[in-house]
Amino acid sequence: MKYVLAGASGFLGTALTRDLVAAGHQVTRLVRRTPSSPDELQWNPATGQLDLKPLDDADVIVNLAGANIGRPWTPTYRATIRESRVSTTATLAQAAAQLDRRPTLLTQSGIGGYGKDCGDNLLTESTPLGDGFLADVVRVWEGATTPAQEAGCRVATLRTGVVLARQAPAFQLLALPFRLGLGGRLGSGTQYFPVVSLQDWLRAVRHTAEHDEVEGPVNITLPTPITNKTFTQALATHLHRPALLPVPAIAMTTALGEFAWELLGSKRALPTTLQTTGFTFAHPTPQQAIAAALAS
Repeated sequence: MKYVLAGASGFLGTALTRDLVAAGHQVTRLVRRTPSSPDELQWNPATGQLDLKPLDDADVIVNLAGANIGRPWTPTYRATIRESRVSTTATLAQAAAQLDRRPTLLTQSGIGGYGKDCGDNLLTESTPLGDGFLADVVRVWEGATTPAQEAGCRVATLRTGVVLARQAPAFQLLALPFRLGLGGRLGSGTQYFPVVSLQDWLRAVRHTAEHDEVEGPVNITLPTPITNKTFTQALATHLHRPALLPVPAIAMTTALGEFAWELLGSKRALPTTLQTTGFTFAHPTPQQAIAAALAS
């Protein structure tokens, strides 16, 4: 299959490119600079610039582009977070809609779309989007796929939890306090904390691309929701460190602002679409997912 990939230089994009090439697929990477190899194609999502001719035979277009959310959400940076996702998705959706051979369009999204704190409510792909800044971003981000949907393309939006891998930025931040012997649960620890191993995320993306019955929102999280306390205990065990120093919620909200709710808010998400279409997890438990992350 031929994949066209935006956001290929990021952690997930680099991993997905490597995985697809190893499986024998062709990958064209979209870049904003002057291309330096035959497998690169220049584009400018800010202006909608994208040459359609090289995309004629694309089977799957994947968008993983987007500014890092792990920075202070100043008004200016909020606009950057939103625009970096919406402009890239809109450009790709409009391109897909114009191709004679309609490709599948996959775009990264986020579990944060369900809201800041969903308590014990089970979150499936049919659950309405919630409130908060990231929920609003997810709403317009996924909405930017409309041109492709209206043109008859199969579209799936990947609502991904925290991806666990040794080199994943989010996992490195979570593991650092434990490596220093200063780790502990976040806030009360009773909040559901959606995570997934990198290997299962890669497998879920391929599953979504290869199964025509998969479309719309796709939750990519462990099949059994876990709390932050459970995750913390599993991480401490695998790192052979204590988990005795909880981080108070007030300290997190003071230091991180609204972003803290991405760690403190409860999101009991289920990967219903994946499981009902035959996907099985290689690392279904937090212990297995963390062990795989540390071995990667």
